[in-house]
Amino acid sequence: MTAPKDFVAGIDSDQRRSPTRVVFVTRRTSAQVKVHREDEIQTYPEVLFRAALAIELLAIVLVVVSLFFNAPLEGIADPTHTPNPAKAPWYFLGLQELLHYFPPVVAGVLVPTMLIVSLVVIPYFNINIDATGLFLQDRPQRLRIFYVATAGMLLFLLFFKVYVAVAPTVLIAIAMIIAAYSKADSGPAFRRYLASKPLAYWIMTWFLFELIVLTAVGTWFRGPGWSWVMPWRS
Repeated sequence: MTAPKDFVAGIDSDQRRSPTRVVFVTRRTSAQVKVHREDEIQTYPEVLFRAALAIELLAIVLVVVSLFFNAPLEGIADPTHTPNPAKAPWYFLGLQELLHYFPPVVAGVLVPTMLIVSLVVIPYFNINIDATGLFLQDRPQRLRIFYVATAGMLLFLLFFKVYVAVAPTVLIAIAMIIAAYSKADSGPAFRRYLASKPLAYWIMTWFLFELIVLTAVGTWFRGPGWSWVMPWRS
């Protein structure tokens, strides 16, 4: 007869933390794993039904609004008279404002493509794979990278005289510095909120802030020849 072997088994229901487990099943018992039931929602038909309902409600609202308000259209186009300035629709005025500073390939292709690709790729970096606060780990090293990247961005904007994009960049940089010196588990609620935000959040916030500012400048502050004018001047 061989000596009996000693087995030590622990109980843990978190398979991400303990992926390897040993389960002893006897004739009188069955395998049982303690799990935490999470909220679930079916994709079909619940989610698709909600999406279809939202689309129908939006279409009804647009039809009702169109019955009471006329679209802000100008007169019939005259090929012999080009309006000055010739402005794009409001949702393209941010890109049109960039065309004032950069070549068309840079403003219309490279810049939007780089931003979209970065927003898709960055969440899969090891630096942000768990969507945790950007400066909660390796803060000194990440702060050095942040300062270099911010300085390079500001020098780039100043070199091409994109002064309207400097203020949003500076404000986002100040918010990131506040987040770097804040803790996610203590301090004021606003600083805890900033400290918990990942890198993708900061890039998306900067992108939206820049888009709003560039669109506002192109809408109200550009006159004939795309010159700078005040909104209250005709």
